[in-house]
Amino acid sequence: MAVSIKLNDELKNKVQKIAENNQRSPHWIMCEAIRDYVERQEKKQIFKQEALASWASYKETGQHLTGEEVNHWLSTWGTDNETLVPACHK
Repeated sequence: MAVSIKLNDELKNKVQKIAENNQRSPHWIMCEAIRDYVERQEKKQIFKQEALASWASYKETGQHLTGEEVNHWLSTWGTDNETLVPACHK
């Protein structure tokens, strides 16, 4: 699918400068920028869906972890005393 976009002169110049600095074509820079944006948006949507599913599960079961419990667990990561994720509770 062929697509064209119109850039204002300021943005076009910025893309050109980045392309020159990275020894890439402006087309490559724009494709990378679009790919990065799409990936971020996909990850954002997945995060939102997971958050909504977690909220629905909490409302249904009441099972949760407190912020303090999560922070304590995370503080063990990368240490000799790394612990498993704590069990959820009501």
